[in-house]
Formats: sequence, structure tokens, C-alpha cells
Amino acid sequence: MIKKYWLLKSEPNTWSWQDQSKVKKDMWDGVRNYQARNNLMQMKKGDLCFFYHSVNEKQIVGIVKVVKEHYPDPTDKSKKFVVVDVAKYKTLKYPVSLEKIKNVTKLSHLALIKQSRLSVMPIDKKSWEIIIKMSENE
Repeated sequence: MIKKYWLLKSEPNTWSWQDQSKVKKDMWDGVRNYQARNNLMQMKKGDLCFFYHSVNEKQIVGIVKVVKEHYPDPTDKSKKFVVVDVAKYKTLKYPVSLEKIKNVTKLSHLALIKQSRLSVMPIDKKSWEIIIKMSENE
């Protein structure tokens, strides 16, 4: 049962959808923002997350599923941050660009627009469904 929906941002030159698609599961590490960390800590096994290519592409390209809830980030020497494990769930038929999302009034409240630097953010169910519909048509 899916409890919540999320969006995870990644720079494609650091960790791309193609990289994610090649592994069975991977830890989502390197988050160094407290709000993003708190969002990771709220994720539950089975939650779905949009996989967003940031920087140059600025588009949602796929969906990953949380397969392991938060635990300490082994790359964090301060021991303040956490990771979750995610696995590829689905490649979107068509990527959904930030530009297209910004053109939908019903999505104007999203953190993706209002807090553009936040790398881990919640997505409400209605917005999730709108974006899924957008991904089905070019």
C-alpha cells in the first residue's frame, strides 16, 4: 500500500535515471539539507518517488519505490544525515519538464516550484495524478 508520494532530485551527471535503472536498488545518499533529511525520515517502505533530473534537464523522468526506510548516511562524517534505499519502479512514457509543470495552475503550490533548491520533497496525491497524466501524453 502506498502511503505517500515524493520527488527526489538528482543531477544526471552525478546519478542519472540510466544509472538508477541498471541497479536492483540503491541508497539515496548525499542529502545535506535538514528539511530534505526530515523528508527522507518520513518516507516509508512502498512509498513512490518521482525521479527528477535537475540542473540542465529539469524534468521528471521516472519513478522509484522506497524499499528500505531511513538509516544513517555512511557518506556523512557528522552522522546527522540519513539515506533511504530506492529501486526503479517505472520509466515515464514521456518526461515531464519543469516548464510544463509551471504552466499548470493546480501545481503552482508544489515545493518543486516554490523551493527550487530542495532535493527531497513531498507531492500530494492530486498533484501526483496530474503529473502522471502529463507523462502519458507528449
